[in-house]
Amino acid sequence: MKDSIPVLAMSGVWKSFAGADGQVPVLRGIDLTVCPGETVALTGESGSGKSTLLHIAGGLDTADKGTVQVVDNDLAMMSDAKRAAFRRSDVAIIFQQFNLIPSLNVADNIAFQARIAGHADEALIADLAGRLGLSDQLRKYPEALSGGQQQRVAIARAIAARPRVLLADEPTGNLDEGTAAEVLDELLALVAGTGAALLLVTHSPAIATRMGRRSHLSKGQLV
Repeated sequence: MKDSIPVLAMSGVWKSFAGADGQVPVLRGIDLTVCPGETVALTGESGSGKSTLLHIAGGLDTADKGTVQVVDNDLAMMSDAKRAAFRRSDVAIIFQQFNLIPSLNVADNIAFQARIAGHADEALIADLAGRLGLSDQLRKYPEALSGGQQQRVAIARAIAARPRVLLADEPTGNLDEGTAAEVLDELLALVAGTGAALLLVTHSPAIATRMGRRSHLSKGQLV
């Protein structure tokens, strides 16, 4: 049974950006909660603010108004340094562009966030590599990998950090349909095994239907 106490709670969140004619509101009073073990799809047309919402949830950006609580942390009350430490320990983000470190091999990329947070688990890293089909790729560098393999490395890196909240921004957007389905299967299985909360941005109705719940962002509001 999923824990009913949210690990992510956004209340009355507003965010605007400067435009040619002044401030343009992107998020208009967002209320969103995600509990441990939940998988939530965040959908909406391009430019609707999905990535902005995700970045605010992950402490990469700040809200203009409203509150954002992540694992009992009020992000508005945290300094930049404390938000950075919070991202290392409680949150992991999977980006569409993979964001692997080209100078590190696969093994070191997977271990990177966990080592920074001070809780690298070599047994877990080896297990993730095996489950994601990366065991024979560990000494290779990102440039030698396919897109699907790079995304698997990004997923392994995120899970290896043992986050309470996992944020994914179009994690299969750069993959072909077959590879995307395989990577999504692997991601959901790993999330189910850890009990982390997953908030996943996607344009794909097929991917959205695989999540436990769907929130649609339109005109700056969730509907």
